[in-house]
Amino acid sequence: MDNHFHFVIQVSCLEKEVTQSFSNFFNSYAKSFNKEQDRTGSLFDKHFKRIRLDDEKHLKSLVMYVHLNPKHHFDLDFQHYRFSSYQALICNKETKVEREEVLKMFAGKENFIFCHLQRNDLLTEKHTLE
Repeated sequence: MDNHFHFVIQVSCLEKEVTQSFSNFFNSYAKSFNKEQDRTGSLFDKHFKRIRLDDEKHLKSLVMYVHLNPKHHFDLDFQHYRFSSYQALICNKETKVEREEVLKMFAGKENFIFCHLQRNDLLTEKHTLE
């Protein structure tokens, strides 16, 4: 998407360290981008937002929300959106994404795909009615 992005990460250290690491990453990216584009000033409109998840149901919903974001915002095919982890989770290629952990949450690949398609159908209905 051209105006925002989402990460779902599991934090295994102090939240303050993670926040600082992301801040450093975004600052270095902005400096590099500004230098390349011969520009100055802020690159990002807002600070990044964090949500603490305490249950698996909320996490599953968030995973689907992130994958379906291209559909929700731009009516794009979420299954083939190239900047998504969806394909990495359903294919057999090597990935750094925690495939087995995510698919286990959905009780397997077939149900993972089914849940996404169900939610996609709801979004399609919503777009059709608008």
